[in-house]
Amino acid sequence: MAELMHRHGFEAAEPSGAGAGAAAQPALSVAEIGAVFDISGSSSQVLLDLDAMDALASDADSAIANSGQVGSQIKMRVGATWLVANVRALRMHESRAGAVVAQVDFLGEGDEERLTGKLYRFRRGVTRYPAPGTPVYPISTSDLKQMYAADDRPNVEIGNVYPTKDIRGALYVDAMLGKHFALLGSTGTGKSTAAALILHRICELAPQGHIVMIDPHGEYGAAFKTTGEVYDTSNLQMPYWLMNFEEHCEVFVTTSGSERQTDGDILAKCLLAAKAKNRLAAEIGKLTVDSPIPYLLSDLVNLIQLEMGKLDRAGDTAPYSRLKTKIEEVKGDPRYSFMFSGMLVADTMASFIGRIFRLPADGKPISIIDVSGVPSEITSVVVAVLSRMVFDFAIWARNEPQRPILLVCEEAHRYVPNERNADGSSVGRILSRIAKEGRKYGISLGLITQRPSDLAEGVLSQCGTIISMRLNNDRDQAYVRAAMPEGARGFLDSIPALRNRECIVCGEGVSTPIRVLFDALDEAKRPASGDPIFSELWRETGGEDMILARTIKRWRAQGR
Repeated sequence: MAELMHRHGFEAAEPSGAGAGAAAQPALSVAEIGAVFDISGSSSQVLLDLDAMDALASDADSAIANSGQVGSQIKMRVGATWLVANVRALRMHESRAGAVVAQVDFLGEGDEERLTGKLYRFRRGVTRYPAPGTPVYPISTSDLKQMYAADDRPNVEIGNVYPTKDIRGALYVDAMLGKHFALLGSTGTGKSTAAALILHRICELAPQGHIVMIDPHGEYGAAFKTTGEVYDTSNLQMPYWLMNFEEHCEVFVTTSGSERQTDGDILAKCLLAAKAKNRLAAEIGKLTVDSPIPYLLSDLVNLIQLEMGKLDRAGDTAPYSRLKTKIEEVKGDPRYSFMFSGMLVADTMASFIGRIFRLPADGKPISIIDVSGVPSEITSVVVAVLSRMVFDFAIWARNEPQRPILLVCEEAHRYVPNERNADGSSVGRILSRIAKEGRKYGISLGLITQRPSDLAEGVLSQCGTIISMRLNNDRDQAYVRAAMPEGARGFLDSIPALRNRECIVCGEGVSTPIRVLFDALDEAKRPASGDPIFSELWRETGGEDMILARTIKRWRAQGR
């Protein structure tokens, strides 16, 4: 060690507690590869010896062989504690031949086993920093196993930790769900399959759980045929009267500015009167336009007509005519029948919530809400109603035995857009509120998106666990980097270079930031999101007439 230190202009630092009467440090089977060069908090610099690193390259232990490379870990001893750091960047030393300066981020520390000198009981955070000149050692596979070993908290294994073949990466379920999570990745990186894998593992751990997933492309139904229930426009049967007043306005009010205010006032008055006709209104006492009370659309239309008949001048009837026409249009459109059918007027609130929220789960803890067949004009309203009902249910059930709910939103940037893309819809407001307040009420939010930079500002920072796959866009990378904890910045530099099915996991759900290769999923458990293979499909021919006929029939019927 002394020769190595001297060659690079250092004197080895005295181990803490060394000196007269101090216990000797245990002998290590692997020689040091460098020394601490500069200490500046979480980000520091280490001087690595190229010859020492080359000598390790052929080591049978893959972790030792990779030590010192970008993305790998190294360790250093402070007293009876091992500090572990991640190598963020490397550069040649300006004046010392054979020396490399490594910028490192400290990940945490672990105790030193007295006889072998190995690391154990790893924990996040650093209580003592090393002095310049402290020797640096390669980290071994056994050290990594200690670092990444899941403790006795409930967890799900999702894959192998890079660069090992057998060290398992785990997510702590309670910590991950308790403070929300985000799964990010460019199109084609395996994001949908990764989401399905995580949800499958959670379902296996908690078969009586309560998970609601918004699926905008109809991908996930195929993955959860046996472990969940799939709802689309054919069986969702979501009553229109569950909408609050704001959501009613999004569907029925078509104007803007002062006219929208006028139309909204008329709708509020007539909506309240329509709900008052239900016997439930008398039972609850104080009735509001937001109360989820069944009413007839025909009653609402008749009340608007009645109010219009009271006017003295025909010129004042325009707002009433607009509302009446829009309500009748929606009522008569077969595409809206899953929500505005006359059959949905009964008080089915309890059965609807029970079905969608899996209360009870009966071994199928996840509901897949396939909104791909919902008309685009009201997709955001449907998602808003479902999200708000999760939130409202949690609020009004606070004095009941708790039933936490996980709400997973695929293509989250469509529903919680930033100011640049905002359209003023209620879904963005309710999802932002869940992100900020949901955990107080037992609601967990899972956001899945390929464009994190298009998410509303602050929403990503509310996610305690971030699972990032490859991101190709510079703006997306910068946005994620800003949301990550300081100690994980070194891992973020590798995001553009991640392979398919690889990810970086940081935050509450893991003991320390990790790079993981996701497990492969069985074909039957994968979402239907595979890319078409052009070279094969373009060789197939025949049956085009029938393809066209069937497609046009569904197209014209506006049904699948």
